[in-house]
Amino acid sequence: MTTQTTDAAVKSSFTQRIQVFYDESSQLWEQVWGEHMHHGYYGPEDQTDSPQEAQRLLIEKILDWSGVSQAPSALLDVGCGIGGSTLYLASKYRAMATGITLSPVQANRAQTRASRAGLKEHVQFQVADALAMPFADDSFDLVWSLESGEHMPDKGQFLQECCRVLKPGGRLIVATWCHRVPSPPLTTVENDHLAQLYRLYHLPYVISLAEYEALTQTLPLQEVKTADWSRAVAPFWQDVVKSALNPQVLWGIVTAGWKTVEGAMAIPLMMEGYRTGLIRYGLLTGVKQTGGQ
Repeated sequence: MTTQTTDAAVKSSFTQRIQVFYDESSQLWEQVWGEHMHHGYYGPEDQTDSPQEAQRLLIEKILDWSGVSQAPSALLDVGCGIGGSTLYLASKYRAMATGITLSPVQANRAQTRASRAGLKEHVQFQVADALAMPFADDSFDLVWSLESGEHMPDKGQFLQECCRVLKPGGRLIVATWCHRVPSPPLTTVENDHLAQLYRLYHLPYVISLAEYEALTQTLPLQEVKTADWSRAVAPFWQDVVKSALNPQVLWGIVTAGWKTVEGAMAIPLMMEGYRTGLIRYGLLTGVKQTGGQ
């Protein structure tokens, strides 16, 4: 068997596992947390009344940090979940928005939510692979990926596809789980910790923020910058624990299926990873070069 065939088989396996995981767990997540399936922002200068408000604040903080200078007319949400960020951005900018996910359950639910929000004419959702997007080159002036990079079995190809569909002068924004810079090298204990997370959350692997930045050196991006927001988002997992202690939520986890149970088992690993500095929360943004640059 060739390496290329092996790689293709591995990617296909992860795609299927991720789809099943989110097909199974998304309804429970929405019941407990609402529309946003990502961290919240808990900066020292910001007071939030609920985890859901912290999640919305994270979106605004990322937009501010990224320096989005004008409203996009067409945007893509890569790894859209049930459409939380897609609908938020479409409403904020009055833009045409597209969300892609591997989960048919998520795509259908997101489309229903778009209709109820009165955004049906502005938003579409579809099942698609972020490593081979069904869009023409130069289609969007904002490509947004909020906590989906960790699921990508080929980080380089993921960034390449995001750049391919981005219009010249358009902005790429990626927020993703990372591990610490491997200097000194990751220890056996740290690698074991990550391996458990990979298994429970169906992740192929994660890389450091520095490695993400290095990947951009081969891409048509300028004004690239990165940031580590680990301290600002780590308290999110304390709120996850609080919600999981609700008897109804515990029962929901158990009855949702084994993959959802495994996801709950990963919560202490995420908390410990942030505490020790192994798990990092990385941001990356850049602007696609225009002709002649």
